[in-house]
This record gives sequence, C-alpha cells and structure tokens, in this order.
Amino acid sequence: MTTDAVRDFAALAQANLTPVLGRYFERSWSYGEGHRLYDSDGKGYLDFANGIAVTALGHAHPRVTAAIHAQVDRLIGPISALGFAEPISRLAIELAATFPDPLDSVMFLNSGSEAIDGALKLARRVTGRAGIVAFRGGFHGRTYGATSVTTSNLNYRTGYEPFLPGVYFAPYPAVYQEFAGDEEAASTASLSILRSLFASVVAPSEVAAILIEPVLGEGGYIPAPASFLRGLRSLCDEHGILLIADEVQSGYGRTGAMWAFEHGGIVPDVVAVAKAIANGLPLSAIVSSRALQERWGRGAHGSTFGGNPVACAAGVAVLETIRDEDLLANARARGAELVAGLGKIAAEDDRIGDIRGLGLMVGVEFVRDRSTREPDASLPDQLMAACADAGLLVLTCGRSHEVVRWIPPLNVTAAEISEAVEIFGETLAALARG
Repeated sequence: MTTDAVRDFAALAQANLTPVLGRYFERSWSYGEGHRLYDSDGKGYLDFANGIAVTALGHAHPRVTAAIHAQVDRLIGPISALGFAEPISRLAIELAATFPDPLDSVMFLNSGSEAIDGALKLARRVTGRAGIVAFRGGFHGRTYGATSVTTSNLNYRTGYEPFLPGVYFAPYPAVYQEFAGDEEAASTASLSILRSLFASVVAPSEVAAILIEPVLGEGGYIPAPASFLRGLRSLCDEHGILLIADEVQSGYGRTGAMWAFEHGGIVPDVVAVAKAIANGLPLSAIVSSRALQERWGRGAHGSTFGGNPVACAAGVAVLETIRDEDLLANARARGAELVAGLGKIAAEDDRIGDIRGLGLMVGVEFVRDRSTREPDASLPDQLMAACADAGLLVLTCGRSHEVVRWIPPLNVTAAEISEAVEIFGETLAALARG
C-alpha cells in the first residue's frame, strides 16, 4: 500500500496532466508485483492487460529488475551516437538470433510508432518508390507516418489531413466478420481485391512496401490466415515490394511462436518490434537483413534515445527468461486452457459470437445476434469495467469496441488462467441478470 498522503492521483494531477490521453480506467495505481497490479488503496488486480502487452513477464520480474539495477550503476545515458555499449550490442545479437535468415540486423528506437515510421522510410529510400499499402482496421501508432497507415479508429485520423501521400488501403481478411469463419474464402477474396488495387489504382512498380499486422491488434485481435500471408509474400516477391510485418503487439512469444509471422511460414523483409521487448522500459527495433540496411545508408535514420543501455539490459534479461523458462511452450499451453475455458462460457451465452487468437493473444467478440454477427458495441466496455471491479484487468478493442482482448503474461500459470476465466464468466452472468 502506498505511504503517500494523497491516494487519488487523478485528482492530484487534475490541473496539470493532459486531458488528451485516453485511459481505460480512472483508477490510481501504486505498484505492481508478479501478475497483479495494486491500486493506491492496496487492492490487487489480476493483470491480463499488461500495459497493452508490454509487461509480458509481469511486474517487478526479478531477473529483469536485477538487470536494470546493475546497468543503472554503470551507465544510464544514451551512447549510440558516440559509440557502443555492451547491453546494446548484446541485445542486438540476442534479438537477431530469434529471427530466421536473412533477418540479422537491428536498429534500436524507442516506441512502436517510431519503428513503423523508420520502416516506412527504409522502404521508400531503398526501393525508390513512394507507394505504401496497409490494411483496413490496422493500428500502427500515433506519430505522423504511423497515423497515416492506421485505420483502426476514425478518431486517430480525424483532423490530421493531409496524411502522407501514396498510402493505399486494402481489406484485411476478417475471417469471422466477413466470411463466417471460412479462412480460405477470406484469403482468396482479400488477395483478389489487392490484385485489383494494383490493376486499377496504383501500379505495383510504384509500391515500396506492404505493411501488415500478422494478427490485427487494436482492430479486433484477428489472425491473418496463413494462406493470406503466403499470398502476400508471393505478391511482394513478384513485384519487388518489401513486406513489413508489424509485430509490435503480436511479437515476443505472444502468439506461442516468437513472431506471429512464423505461423504463416513466411519471412518478411522488415519487422517492427516494440512493447514487450524490455518489459516496460521504452525500447523498439527495426529488424531486417544487413544488406537492406546497408542500402538504406549510414546516417539515413537515427535516434538520440533509441537503444538506451538500461532498456537494452532489461531486453537481454527478457530474452533470456523467455528462453530459459520455455515461455513459448507456456504461452501455447496456457492459451489453449484460456480458449477452452472461454469456450465453456460461450456455450452457455449466445452474446459471444467468436473466440479467436493464437497463444496468449485471444479475442472474444460480442454480438447482438449470432446469425447476423452484428457487433455489440456496448457490452464489452461494461464488462471490462465490471471485471476490473471484480479484480481482473482485461481490455477491449475493435472498431466498435466489440472485442474483449486477453493479454496475459507469458509466464502466467494455469491457476491464474482458471481464476481469470471464473471472474470473467461470473461477471458476464451478473451483467445479464442486470
């Protein structure tokens, strides 16, 4: 419990803290420990939100915390413009080792948005082309370039026109909403529309990159069919287009594989990495082949704070923990338990239209009518708030906030999955009773 005299931190900052930032809750948080977040009154909440997939190992993880403390005593400030430091070089080696060939070169930045902006710059400069193709419903960040390729929420775009020129949007293969669960139909139709875009709107010879989230994040936790990802890879190869995978939310073991693109059996040209990379410290990365970054050119991009040595030391500890504790296997096993538990709830509640996802990146879509799949835009937010009151933190996503997303820590236990599912089911039933 906090020792501060003031416990309402929202009231404390009312006059000075920006009203612009959106928040899922108005609670005052004091500290985190393990897989629970504690408010300023000392109440604990099972944290299956994790700062939106950031604290993937939970709060105050001992190995990560020890690495942070040790590095703080050696070097804190940015050093990359002046030379090299051990944690930065070591994390580059360890991170590159998680990728298939030829992805072997890492540029460290600070946030997912920065990684996306940098990836777009890379693509335009090395190809000499201007066109960028992104997908409807995608979220790629809040900086100007990232906002230009984001369509998950109209509010993120409103009032900021004109955006980057040369950006084109194609439909994401929304398997449940548009194709009643038929993955191959979704893949075939979406690829056909993309080819039509190339035939009638922008020539593929003018396109620098296709940017995709292998699992749509803010847009509704929708995995892209493997056949669609393979089709994109083939299309890019055919036309000399770079394929950029936004793994900001889906990467780092979240889907039970280290990288979500692995489920499609493909290798992108560029990967944007962030969120879980340092378990809470600001850090991100652009990963590609060395040949591609050499073509980008020395000094073509940079960052004052990117690759902070403390964040990189934390990043090394994160990767070591994922490896040593076999957390990819844990994500797969606990994810299967989560889906099974949610499935039992759905069997008794026709407000749940779909349960989908990979590993520990699971979405529960709520509908007004299962036959029409009309999204329920109000229940999930009510459910999120009620679950928090009951001690469970989950978040919503989707264009209408029709999806409750589950983002448990990668080292979550079976007991915690059971506890969370029980709270969720009881809270959902209570809302039905009014």
